[in-house]
Amino acid sequence: MKKGIHPEYRDVIFWDTSSDHKFMSRSTLNTKETIKWTDGKDYPVIKVEVSSASHPFFTGKKMFVDTAGRVEKFQKKYGKKA
Repeated sequence: MKKGIHPEYRDVIFWDTSSDHKFMSRSTLNTKETIKWTDGKDYPVIKVEVSSASHPFFTGKKMFVDTAGRVEKFQKKYGKKA
């Protein structure tokens, strides 16, 4: 592989904010936030809204999603101007 053209591939903590579940994986995503992991080292943290710990397919639980608020926000931002 050529040097200097590939992004850094490193250990990253993914934090599911809806279920407060954290897991370590590897990623090339950049972030400035860090978190101390169970091994005592600081790792970059990437916050996600949905993971296998909170997704209804994996948990078997239904979640209420505020679709009305999202639709109104979309229409306000991109709606036709009269």
